[in-house]
Amino acid sequence: MLQSKEGHAVPQVTFPTRENNEWKQVTTNELFAGKTVVLFALPGAFTPTCSSTHLPRYNELAGVFKENGVDSIICLSVNDPFVMDAWKEDQNAENIFFLPDGNAEFSEGMGLAVDKNELGFGKRSWRYSMLVKDGMIEKMFIEPQKPGDPFEVSDADTMLNYINPNAKLPSRVTLFSKPGCSHCHRARNLLDEKGIRYEDIELGQHGVSYSSLQAVTGKGTTPQVFVDGTLIGGADELEVYLGK
Repeated sequence: MLQSKEGHAVPQVTFPTRENNEWKQVTTNELFAGKTVVLFALPGAFTPTCSSTHLPRYNELAGVFKENGVDSIICLSVNDPFVMDAWKEDQNAENIFFLPDGNAEFSEGMGLAVDKNELGFGKRSWRYSMLVKDGMIEKMFIEPQKPGDPFEVSDADTMLNYINPNAKLPSRVTLFSKPGCSHCHRARNLLDEKGIRYEDIELGQHGVSYSSLQAVTGKGTTPQVFVDGTLIGGADELEVYLGK
């Protein structure tokens, strides 16, 4: 049975990390002392749930966490520093500190290291999240012990709801664009000027085609902008929506 460590100090570990192509030793005290930190741990970099949902939502809500008193957000996985750095770059997760627990020392200290030999993973961390204040664990959300890779309670929204149930969430904005499109460039500028984060889905990348655009938007031109699932339209419509 996986046990909560609420009310306990985080394990004392020194992590070998990489910074500017040089090795750097980072201690638990450097990460947690005198700070309010949200840490979420997951089975592995580049794995499906971790890459599609768990990490992106924490990155997306990083500004809201900061507004509600969180100094940093840490993503921990039993991977080496090179893999974690490559994953950070792949995910464009500039708001998250990627912490490689390569020897699983921190995960073992938390009592949340698990055997994933059946998947060829070896020792990994169980999926969980926690709120740490000045090195002391205030709250933990540990995924239930079920077969597979449960993802029910360690998500960013659950943690944010614990910190502040009334926190204002940012709108989810998606922009469908294509290379060389001047109107797409204008739409991006409009969103950037307002400080609005958005997902940019470019035709021709990752299998997204004009057929994809038609299927999702019912339109054949770019850009097409969605806000919280509602189609706003092109750059002109976006300008009106933003009150320009």
